[in-house]
Amino acid sequence: MKKFVVALALCAMVVPAINAQDNGKKKDLHCAVMPQDKVDVKKATKAKLFSDYKGNRYYFCCAGCKPAFDKDPAKYKDADHVPIPKKKG
Repeated sequence: MKKFVVALALCAMVVPAINAQDNGKKKDLHCAVMPQDKVDVKKATKAKLFSDYKGNRYYFCCAGCKPAFDKDPAKYKDADHVPIPKKKG
């Protein structure tokens, strides 16, 4: 019984940690220029509201942020980003 309780407690700690990783993808991304604003990645991708810089993709909350980022991307290098997605096919 003691082993069962220890195993159950271990599972209770490990499972949430695995779910939080989500394959290395962030669940909530924020705009690279206006970090207080969250970005819907699907909508931003469809609207082409992103820029690639040094192997990473940075997303924006609106059309005004992309030109600001593109003017000086190094200024925003520490902003939320994801690795550039690999092309399928």
